[in-house]
Amino acid sequence: MDITGEQIENYIINELDSKPRHNCMALAEAINHIADEVDYDSFALMQLLLENKPIDALHTHSYGFHTANGRSLIEGMQNAYYIKEQTDYVD
Repeated sequence: MDITGEQIENYIINELDSKPRHNCMALAEAINHIADEVDYDSFALMQLLLENKPIDALHTHSYGFHTANGRSLIEGMQNAYYIKEQTDYVD
């Protein structure tokens, strides 16, 4: 199931007690893109990106550190975000 920018914004505000510093719509698109690529839950990928929460099924951490797969997922979401941010949301 895809995650929305509004859900991300609410999560950052309510669960992380923080103020969003990035474009939540572009972030949602980036997370959903990677979720589709790896056929995994976008909410869990959002938690990996925002909170560094491990995803055991995807082997994202080993002994508290990122595995190659964890780094790849995070970098993939970051790269997709920056591409979306530069192309779709430029004022």
